[in-house]
Amino acid sequence: MNVRTSVIVTDTGFQPEHWTQGFHTMETLPGQGRAAAAGLDLGNDVDPERLRGRLDGIELIRVAFPSSADGRGFTIARRLRLMGFRGRLRAHGHVLADQYAMARRSGFDEVEIAPELARRQPEEQWRARANWRGHDYQSRLRA
Repeated sequence: MNVRTSVIVTDTGFQPEHWTQGFHTMETLPGQGRAAAAGLDLGNDVDPERLRGRLDGIELIRVAFPSSADGRGFTIARRLRLMGFRGRLRAHGHVLADQYAMARRSGFDEVEIAPELARRQPEEQWRARANWRGHDYQSRLRA
């Protein structure tokens, strides 16, 4: 995905991409005790345990969603947060507006989508799900 043309979705709506520091992969990530990486691209098939002890200095982790039907990225996000990752966590790829609340609840801060998806699912559809804490089935059952 071309970083210059990506659309970043947050709770406030669509934002332009401001990240300019690039991304390492698991293969190019500096080892423990070396200079930290600023950004990291993770596939949806990576075991987050491979990052244990290596999260310090990583400012942004971008987790791939090659298909909206593949939810492994949600599990990766949750596991990274449970391991103590406090930086920005971004879902990247085929995430739909209907999945935004789940992305936020699992630990993602933002979603990166292609401009084509942003045209098919405009900002209003994403903002309608921005109250992700109040629109879960457990809250509705408790009401």
